[in-house]
Amino acid sequence: MEFEHLIKLIETVSASGLTSFQYEEKGMKIKLGKEIQSAVPVVNVAGADVQNIQSTAVVQTQEVQSPAAQKADEGSVKTGGKLVLSPLVGTFYAAPAEDAEPFVAVGDTVKKGQTLAIVEAMKLMNEIESEYDGVIEEVLVENGKPVEYNQPLFRLR
Repeated sequence: MEFEHLIKLIETVSASGLTSFQYEEKGMKIKLGKEIQSAVPVVNVAGADVQNIQSTAVVQTQEVQSPAAQKADEGSVKTGGKLVLSPLVGTFYAAPAEDAEPFVAVGDTVKKGQTLAIVEAMKLMNEIESEYDGVIEEVLVENGKPVEYNQPLFRLR
């Protein structure tokens, strides 16, 4: 067997789904093998209707202090108040359904424990609740956009 054929054979076996290959010709024996890391199997729990499960996420908040020396070009960046942070990675939804009114809007007065939004994570709808009484000063995320862990969602005053 020529070297080019051997290289082609190795490439073909590597690209295939085979985990081992053995070839024998005229007293020459070639054995190729590769390890395939297996994925963890996904197991569905019987009786659980994932589409209808809702949970309430614990919301982390962060006190924001206005800096004494603020640059003029940072005028569009608001500071002060309390931030409501995303407790998980997911998709932000301001309303319970596409055609529904948002849970809250800028200027709305909210009470501690009131639902502000939903963050969908792994097909679970997690209600984001306010930890403070206050007024919505700013909604920091657009509806339907992905959010990261600890990303600010709302600014309250």
